[in-house]
Parts: sequence; structure tokens; C-alpha cells
Amino acid sequence: MTIRSQGVRLLARKISRRGGSIVTIHDVAQHVGVSPMTVSRVINAEKNVREETRKKVLEAIKVLNYSPNMAARSLASQDSTRVALIYSNPSMSFLSEFLLGILQQSSQSGCQLLIESCEGPEGVADVLDKLRTVGVDGVILPPPLSDSTRVAKALKDMKLPFVGVATSRPLPDVSSVSIDDFKAAFAMTSRLVALGHKRIGFIKGHPNSFYSELRYNGYVEALTKAGIKVDQACVGQGYFTYRSGFDAAESLLSRPDRPTAVFASNDDMAAGAVATAHRLGLEVPDDVTIVGFDDTSMASSVWPELTTVRQPISDMAALGLKMLLEQIKSKRQGQALKPVHEIRDFAIIERQSSSAPVPDAEVGRK
Repeated sequence: MTIRSQGVRLLARKISRRGGSIVTIHDVAQHVGVSPMTVSRVINAEKNVREETRKKVLEAIKVLNYSPNMAARSLASQDSTRVALIYSNPSMSFLSEFLLGILQQSSQSGCQLLIESCEGPEGVADVLDKLRTVGVDGVILPPPLSDSTRVAKALKDMKLPFVGVATSRPLPDVSSVSIDDFKAAFAMTSRLVALGHKRIGFIKGHPNSFYSELRYNGYVEALTKAGIKVDQACVGQGYFTYRSGFDAAESLLSRPDRPTAVFASNDDMAAGAVATAHRLGLEVPDDVTIVGFDDTSMASSVWPELTTVRQPISDMAALGLKMLLEQIKSKRQGQALKPVHEIRDFAIIERQSSSAPVPDAEVGRK
């Protein structure tokens, strides 16, 4: 008898002394030295298991008298679905919202979730090499990776189903979930104009981000429609980080003819802009209105709380995972993958950081 067989028999005796405790798939996996997913693949007669491993698992099942019922078989089938989340996003508040939706949905769906980070699209190759080794059934991508044609091509070459979430330019053959960034930025800028602001600053997101460009274009279009000339002196460059918002706002708000309102491309940068205003002795919103985008936890963590565009990040992430699991199911059944493009609603959330400009503020002075 092999050492492993002796160990399995010892486990069987221990279980019998528990007073009739049920043997679980995790018991089998632990004492064979494999994952529960591998055991479930053996149970379900899947082919992607080495023959030596298959024999060891079957031996353990026999010795332990493991008898999966229908519910356990269903769970084993779910455990065999392994999904990877690959992220490269500088906004921790965005990622927190995204992970909340993903983790809740993965728990409900019973799939395994791997979380991997990379340094932008150029760093994805190393992550994909790792995923080839561990084996995954599909990939979910938040921005900016969800907009990367390089990443999309690499995943297509691997023949892996994937879904892009919060993508601003969905590919025709790739499933995605998003809002209309252009319309959302247009709506927020129009709201500022309706409050009476005429000198409205804007903090762009990362220059390599397409959805940052869409938000800027929405800002420009809203000003143009209102008959307000776009002044590039009122436009600052950010990178979706708190610090970049702080620095961009310092340049905008230190000017004698400073804006009476600043629209930042995400909440992190808007929070940085609020901090800059405080440092410069400006009251928000009396001296300057500051608004953001996304409605992450950051929006309600600063004072005053941010008026912002609500992007339903958690719901979009959960929906993206549901779509991905449907794709994986279709692939296993030999069906063609049909891309689905879901557009979710956005909303303007009014809080304390916005108001109509006071007359002196309109000319850039207290």
C-alpha cells in the first residue's frame, strides 16, 4: 500500500469516528493533494485531468465512501468554473465598487474567482501566461483593460471568453457592459450651466483612456450648445488619481480668473480638487463648485460630499460576470458565442459640493 493510500484510509477511519459526518469534496481534495475543482472534474468525467491524478481521486472516493448527491454534483459543476479578473486601474475607490459586485455575484454563482493585477495593457502578457498555467474558463476586464484592443486580441488568440465592463468603445464581437460616458458628461456640464456657471473648468482623466476622451467631448459639446466658448486655460490634465486631481486643480484655482466650477473626470480627482480648494482658502461650493464622476465611496468620504455622475459600477460588474458565465456555458455546449452589449443608465447625484455661483465668484474673486 502506498503512503498516500495509507493516509486516505486513516482519513476514512477519522471520519467514521466523527459519528457519521458526511465526507465532502474538500475532504477528498485535501488528502489527494489537489483542488476541489480537480475532484469535481473527475466526478463529472471531464477530460482535462491527468490519468494519474484521476486514478488517485477515484481511489480516495472509493476508500472514503464519498457519494456526491445531486446538489453536490451541481456544486461541483459550479466549482469547475474558474474566472479571472484582471485589473489595471489607478482608482482604488472604483476598484472597491467593482470588486463588491464581482464578489457578490461570484458567491451567488458558485464560481471560483482569481484576481490578477498588471501594469496596463502592455503587462497583460505575463498575467495571461500565468492563467494558461493555472487554467481559467473566462476573463472579466474593468477599464482601462476593457478598452484595449491588444488585450482583446490576446484573449481571442487563447480562445477564452471574456467580457469588458465600463468600456467606452465596445468591440462588435466582444460582450460588454457600459454607460454612455459622452451623454453623462454632457448632462453634468449642462447641469452646471443651468446653475448659472459660465466659467467651468474640467480635469481630464488619463490621456490614454478613451472614456476620458468621451467625457471631455461631452463637456465641450455641452458648453458649445450653451454658447460658452471652451477655454483651454480652464482644462487640466489628470490621471484618474487623487494626487493628479489635486495638482490639476491647483493650477486651475490659483488663476486670477479661476473657474467658478470644476468638473473632474472621476471622484478621486474631484476629491483631490476639494482638498486643493481648502488649501487655497476657498469654500466649496460658495467660492467654487466641484463635481465628479462615478459615485464611488470617495464621493461621500470627503466634505462637502460630492455631486457626481452615478455609474452603477457594482451592478455593471455583477452583470458582466453573469454574461461571462453564460458565454462559458455556451462554449461548453459547443454553441457559438453571441456578443451582448448592455448600456446601463447613469444619474446625476446632487450633494453639497455644488451650487449656483455667487456674483463675485463669477469673476474669479471673493
